[in-house]
Amino acid sequence: MVLKDAWALPLAEQIELCRDLWDGIVESPELTPGEAELIDRRLQEHRDHPDDVVSLAEVKARLDAKYGK
Repeated sequence: MVLKDAWALPLAEQIELCRDLWDGIVESPELTPGEAELIDRRLQEHRDHPDDVVSLAEVKARLDAKYGK
């Protein structure tokens, strides 16, 4: 399934797909236990503080300002 197809799914199926992907990433043998723990900790921090975010546009603007285009 490509991303275009995923966006066409109903929201509930998109969420299920994300959960399945996430489970696969966390259980991947390519991740060390420390990496998996870090990912889980950051996800929990986001769940605890969902409004404490920076948009991708703002991140790009900060990087451009710091390092130039």
